[in-house]
Amino acid sequence: MLYVVHAYDGTGPNALDHRMTIRPAHFEGARRLKAAGQFILGGALLDPEGRMIGSMMLLDFADEAQLQEWLSWEPYVQNKVWERIDIKPFRQADI
Repeated sequence: MLYVVHAYDGTGPNALDHRMTIRPAHFEGARRLKAAGQFILGGALLDPEGRMIGSMMLLDFADEAQLQEWLSWEPYVQNKVWERIDIKPFRQADI
């Protein structure tokens, strides 16, 4: 099952610094997902000025349990970089 993740960073004065501190661990986790065939694509969400304000990921998990397992170790979740997370099942158009 594909899942689209929109995750928004906190907005405090040190939010970007906090994100950048945790970013290497987040990227390592994304590499683990990619090696397992679970990371399809992803990147930073930007504000109109081009500053990072969150993340978008398209992930492929067998089921909701695998999704929850990922959330249990994802560094941006565990270190509270992401303030709000919206995750929805996703069906790719067959065109």
